[in-house]
Amino acid sequence: MCMVIFAPLFAIFAFATCGGYSGGLRLSVDCANKSESDLSIDIAFAYPFRLHQVNFDAPTCEGKRREKLSLIGDFSSSAEFFVTIAVFAFLYSLAATVVYIFFQNKYRENNRGPLIDFIVTVVFSFLWLVSSSAWAKGLSDVKIATDPDEVLLLMSACKQQSNKCLPVRSPVMSSLNTSVVFGFLNFILWAGNIWFVFKETGWHSSGQRHPPDTMEKQSSSYNQGGYNQDSYGPTGGYNQPGSYGQVGEYGQSQSYGQSGPTSFANQI
Repeated sequence: MCMVIFAPLFAIFAFATCGGYSGGLRLSVDCANKSESDLSIDIAFAYPFRLHQVNFDAPTCEGKRREKLSLIGDFSSSAEFFVTIAVFAFLYSLAATVVYIFFQNKYRENNRGPLIDFIVTVVFSFLWLVSSSAWAKGLSDVKIATDPDEVLLLMSACKQQSNKCLPVRSPVMSSLNTSVVFGFLNFILWAGNIWFVFKETGWHSSGQRHPPDTMEKQSSSYNQGGYNQDSYGPTGGYNQPGSYGQVGEYGQSQSYGQSGPTSFANQI
């Protein structure tokens, strides 16, 4: 039930906080010649973070000439991979919720539904771990590439000590940090659900039934074997009241013990 409730929500938060991001930074270049200064250089960027395509103009503090620069880096692969996994996980969790609620009998028919669900859950758990780790590394690189101090180093005017270059506003990355957190929460949620899905498969049920069947077969083999039969009983050779159990020829020693002395007395 937790999977049905939280999986779609966590997936929505993951791809919404990452895929819907847009931010920016502002820089200030105060040239020695005040007329050439630009105190408000705005640089905007957004998902999927192809920063090398983000261009901006900056003064050179050498007359009216301005230079065209761009940010450094392309982090679209990790960001798009993360968002793609989140979208597919959201769609699958919705479909699984519908099946759990309205098609429970079809889901358990021939044990095919639980097996498919188990395999998909394992795959998504692995993909959430990989995509979240990749995006966490990508986000770290995005923060470095959009750091105002790093961007100021790209400007030729800031390499001259007579000019003053200052960061005015830094980009806000709180939503991107939240996306990474929800990515790993999704991994924990899906990985924790593996055991509960496994319990619904035939593999778990067959494993539970195997020990009693084995013990039953072993007990039946001993009961049917020669140890519990009456092979040593009335029909056997050892427990039959045979020659050793009955008073036989050697046991009837009374005739020998009585006849000897009587005949000797009569002769005397």
